[in-house]
Amino acid sequence: MAAFQTKANNTKQEEQLMAILQKDILYEDNHIIAINKTAGDIVQVDTTMDEPLDEKVKKYIAQKYNKPNGAFLGVVHRLDRPVSGVILFARTSKALERLNSMFKNRQMDKTYLAVARNRPVPENGTLKHWLIKNPQKNITKTYDKEVEGSQYAELTYQLIGQTDGYSLIKVKPLTGRPHQIRVQLASLNCPIVGDNKYGYPRGSLRKTIALHARCLRFIHPVKKEEIIIEAPLPRDGFWEKFDSFIT
Repeated sequence: MAAFQTKANNTKQEEQLMAILQKDILYEDNHIIAINKTAGDIVQVDTTMDEPLDEKVKKYIAQKYNKPNGAFLGVVHRLDRPVSGVILFARTSKALERLNSMFKNRQMDKTYLAVARNRPVPENGTLKHWLIKNPQKNITKTYDKEVEGSQYAELTYQLIGQTDGYSLIKVKPLTGRPHQIRVQLASLNCPIVGDNKYGYPRGSLRKTIALHARCLRFIHPVKKEEIIIEAPLPRDGFWEKFDSFIT
């Protein structure tokens, strides 16, 4: 009886997982799959040992396509745990290799939306820094000039709306450095809402920040056609304030 209940519980959990992931799938074919990541999810396993998103997606693929020995899934980029939005995975080794090359060679057009209390001055522009990450403290520091061990970071930003004292900022990172958007906006005196690691006065009770990976635009690694993947804004009682600015 206990074994039957355990099997029934596992089946129910698998069905719940399928339902949750199906809701969040933004694009899927034989080569790639894109998910609208929920803020708070981790992409790959860390010291918390919470189940990461890549393992959930593997289970989804294995169940959907009847792969009893498990499914291949390649992680080609990451989003910080408190960040929401588009996360792209490779379903084949060929796609993984080509996507890795595209990210490395800056052939991915990435758009983020960030919310800050302060209004950026100027309202649009380009930020260029050299960054060093402290892995022990998991924090990144900006420098105006190149220093030993630093990595160049560049992004463009644009204020696209204000409401209730908040500024909605569109960000296009031209490089992909750890915590890049977070620390570079903080250098502009625009720390992201909830991001007390980079200067916002208080953290979010949900342990999330108001940074959303809105869109990925790229050439499909196998089909060689343009792919545009957009992630809807979170429905959490805060992001709804900015619906009128999103086209």
